[in-house]
Amino acid sequence: MRTPGKKQSDASSFREVIAIAIKREEDAATGYQDMMKTVRDRGARAFLSELRDEEQRHKKLLQDLARGGSADVGAVMVPDLGLSDFLVDEPPGADMGYQDILIFAARKEQKAIEFYTILAAKAAGSDERKLFKLLAAKEMDHKLRLETEYESRFLVED
Repeated sequence: MRTPGKKQSDASSFREVIAIAIKREEDAATGYQDMMKTVRDRGARAFLSELRDEEQRHKKLLQDLARGGSADVGAVMVPDLGLSDFLVDEPPGADMGYQDILIFAARKEQKAIEFYTILAAKAAGSDERKLFKLLAAKEMDHKLRLETEYESRFLVED
């Protein structure tokens, strides 16, 4: 049995979680925008621009949910190459090369995957759980794209 006020407390807590998730998506989009400024390669900038745009779409999904929308999502499976899991990421700086940017971004995506996976496990409703699982899968897709780019550019066989 629920105690009076519990539902309001859950709603308020959920809004706080969504606000944090929105802020993380904004930060990710800004991070990709900042990285675009340091990369000289036009293709790399276009790739980072795509990732930035996707983070902005994630933010919109979260904002829609915060306004009472539902999470109309399906299950998504994304493989994990795990290439960046054991690489050391350096803080972003003006002297970062494309390889460093890919490693940094992939490690950042891994943290986002972990964040959304935890939120999905703690979600009170099935719509919220589905949305957080979808966002974790989308971040996993970003990580896969980054690791695939890393592999094709820097792990080329002689």
